[in-house]
Amino acid sequence: MMFVLPLAFLGPVLLVFLVVGGGLLLVVVGIYNGLVRARNGVENAWQQIDVQLKRRFDLIPNLMETVKGYMTHEREVLEGVTAARNMVQAAGQGTGGGDRAAQIEAQGALTGALGRLIAVAENYPDLKASANFAELQEELASTENKVAFSRQFYNDSVMSYDNKREQFPAVIFAGMFGFKEEPYWKIEEASEREAPKVSFS
Repeated sequence: MMFVLPLAFLGPVLLVFLVVGGGLLLVVVGIYNGLVRARNGVENAWQQIDVQLKRRFDLIPNLMETVKGYMTHEREVLEGVTAARNMVQAAGQGTGGGDRAAQIEAQGALTGALGRLIAVAENYPDLKASANFAELQEELASTENKVAFSRQFYNDSVMSYDNKREQFPAVIFAGMFGFKEEPYWKIEEASEREAPKVSFS
């Protein structure tokens, strides 16, 4: 004998399933949208860094041209800046492509190389007295300050994104929807912890 549920019973059960299913769908959509907003915040913060790093990148040829004539015995320092700049270019900085972690590492190497260049420049009074060098130092110092602010904003955005991505119940869906971990801008070397020293004396 076949067991048949009465139609009066099916109506409320179906209604409960629809309400619960609709509620779950709304929760998942809310989680997804929150993750998208957080990921877009990280991308926006990265673009702000990218703008400042591109500005610094573009200053380097002028800086190198200015110091070349004075620093005849500092070939290793000059080659270090050139190599670090090439490393940044190879990592895809400013092009919108490339691996973000590789770009962060390349920028760290460039910051260190610029710091060494500025430190060595202190030994050349004629170079320090050059109006062109002083102007480039000022632009570089201004850019470094903007880079530092942009890095902080980026790291704050990554933290907010990671918090959303790793909290329950979002952690269940984050991997499923392709929300991957973003790298923090970490300073690996002690020399990178400071912006290149800029002196106007």
